[in-house]
Amino acid sequence: MVTKKLTHKQIEKLNIDPKSLPNHVSVIMDGNGRWAQERLLPRTEGHLQGEKALFECVEAAIELDIPWLTAYGFSTENWKRPKEEVRFLINFNRETIRKRRDQLHERNVRIQFIGRENWRIPQSLLRDMNEARELTKNNTGLTFTIAFNYGGRAELVDAIRCMLEENQDPIKITEKQITRYLYSPKMPDPDLVIRTSGEQRLSNFLIWQSAYSELLFLNEMWPDFKKKSFYRAIREYQSRARRFGDL
Repeated sequence: MVTKKLTHKQIEKLNIDPKSLPNHVSVIMDGNGRWAQERLLPRTEGHLQGEKALFECVEAAIELDIPWLTAYGFSTENWKRPKEEVRFLINFNRETIRKRRDQLHERNVRIQFIGRENWRIPQSLLRDMNEARELTKNNTGLTFTIAFNYGGRAELVDAIRCMLEENQDPIKITEKQITRYLYSPKMPDPDLVIRTSGEQRLSNFLIWQSAYSELLFLNEMWPDFKKKSFYRAIREYQSRARRFGDL
């Protein structure tokens, strides 16, 4: 069943203002392992349930007609985890891309990835990522970005390296110019960053782009995140006043 956009009246029934929705929501999907441990399950089961939560998040964004959604899939620091868990996460992401790309394509979702693709990622996974990108590149609905092998500081290091390689004049470097060298230059800054599991930090996620984002830290574990959780997050976002340094 293909997800459909809600009408303005349907959105208003959710106590959400359809005229002041965020343009870009990003999520730090935290708590999969702890969710599983609390239930005496292997950590891998938490990741499996977390994948279902992510798809609910995607569907909620489609229903509200939010143009951009970015999820923190695998960080550059995640390589430090036990080898068995890293191996599972790599295979899990590969299987998730294969399983979900057609469903997302049917929903007019454009899939893209940000992160270091020339470092440590298996070639087989890169092929799957490229196939998903190619399949959905002309879609005009939600742009769903997966931050894989991603680190905010690594992104800035890579941007600076590119500028140096192109002999950019340091005096002429501006914030806009730096943005052009990020992994996805056309991606707008997130209006709202959601993190689950009660942790209150960005953990090296979109640190340049999130300078003026609204931050929302939820106590629920990521596998428990549902559409209604996404709607609550949007209501909280709409209750805040964004000043960007102004009065």
